[in-house]
Amino acid sequence: MQPISFARSFLSKGLSKSVGRASVASTVLQPAIIIGVLGCAMGVNAQAAVEASTNNNPTNGLQLISLNADEIADENDADNLSNIADMLDVADEPDDSIDSVPDESALTDDADDIDTDIPAEVAQVSLNAISPETLKTFVAVVDLVRRQYVDAVNDEELFSNAMSGMLTKLDSHAEFLDAEAYENLRAFTEGDVGDIGIKVNYRPEAGYWVVTEVIDDSPADKKGIAVGDYLHQVDEFKLDEGRQVNDVEQLLTGIAGTQVDIITSKAGRRKHTTTLQRNNSHPQIIETKLIDGIAIVKLPAFQNNSREKLLEGLINLNAPISGILLDMRDNPGGVLTSAVSVASLFMDDTDVVQVQARQNKSRVLSTQGDAILKPLPLVVLQNRYSASAAEVLASSLQVQKRATIIGEVSYGKGSVQSVIPLNDEQAVKLTVANYMTAAGKQIDEIGVEPDVTLSGSENTWEQQALELVKARALDSGIRFVRKIATKE
Repeated sequence: MQPISFARSFLSKGLSKSVGRASVASTVLQPAIIIGVLGCAMGVNAQAAVEASTNNNPTNGLQLISLNADEIADENDADNLSNIADMLDVADEPDDSIDSVPDESALTDDADDIDTDIPAEVAQVSLNAISPETLKTFVAVVDLVRRQYVDAVNDEELFSNAMSGMLTKLDSHAEFLDAEAYENLRAFTEGDVGDIGIKVNYRPEAGYWVVTEVIDDSPADKKGIAVGDYLHQVDEFKLDEGRQVNDVEQLLTGIAGTQVDIITSKAGRRKHTTTLQRNNSHPQIIETKLIDGIAIVKLPAFQNNSREKLLEGLINLNAPISGILLDMRDNPGGVLTSAVSVASLFMDDTDVVQVQARQNKSRVLSTQGDAILKPLPLVVLQNRYSASAAEVLASSLQVQKRATIIGEVSYGKGSVQSVIPLNDEQAVKLTVANYMTAAGKQIDEIGVEPDVTLSGSENTWEQQALELVKARALDSGIRFVRKIATKE
């Protein structure tokens, strides 16, 4: 089983120290598969995954021609809609997070180059032994819980919680993934985003956000969250009357399979924290519409097929296009190589992102093939929930002055998580690298500053962005159609 890497969503918030270096090399540092903010076919190597994706691609064999030229792409070019393997190879074998980038081993072509030396700051600690006193204390705590806790507890659940606690204490993005969460992460590359299965509203008379709906058998339902409960906090974000419903929904929503901590209470009772996984999943659709010759593309997340779906949407408009508005509001990220693939539609021979792993070697991911959409003016719309791979795309377009970025400062999620399988049903998600803009600027905890700042109701933002694209629109548009292959 290969590890899965991804640039993960900010909405979903360890490294298990091995007992020997051989174990570290064989488990943590095996070659990674890049997935979408999480996910890839179980037990399938990267090449097989790419081939399967190509064979099942509904856009297989499609090509594009314009009204102004005989053709944009030759059938042997890398712009064939089904041919994404070359691009994915650039970033090593496809497929994260989350938001998606390879782990340390995927950043080099030779696993022998991986630096497995123990860091100096922990060199004095033996990794093949744990203090007897520490083990004694751990066993004593487990035994105490077994005997004294108010409810009977299952040992399997206790140890699962112990592993989760170790990882989340190490890193807010790290997680221990059970079978359901792991499957949802793998499914994300095909388009799943998830939530915990609740609806909330602010109740002024109570002064709190209140759960108004709980979906049966959802993660929240299974953990005892009920209608009428107060919701005080989501991860590190405290909720008050200043929040909007959309704000809270976006905090609760993220890549399918990722986890979120919520603080709730029964009215008049103690607050308590519950860790939930976003397993109430639903597919994401790239919406495309045409207004006054401008194509408005809503890109909700980055999956393996985002490039193809975007092009398919433009073809289905069946009309000349004189400009593009790319709406990435609320986009939590996804497969990083997918963001590079989308960037390649607009720019050619351009560095998109730098990936910095532990051994301090930078890896640069660049665009590949002809930029089919390069002639079209582009405006990108983002908000404070645009994160990770969405920030990579926006920053690269901004640095190259290829697009105008409008909206508000993005979230600032610039770390890369790798999903490393432990077996067929369990995995560990661990931060293995950071990414920076192509110009070497930090994204994490900073975000992408827009060229034009928008404020007020987001309901008006699309129209403001549309007017900006119109001002730069081509005099005559380009129509994208399917090119029917002819026999010679």
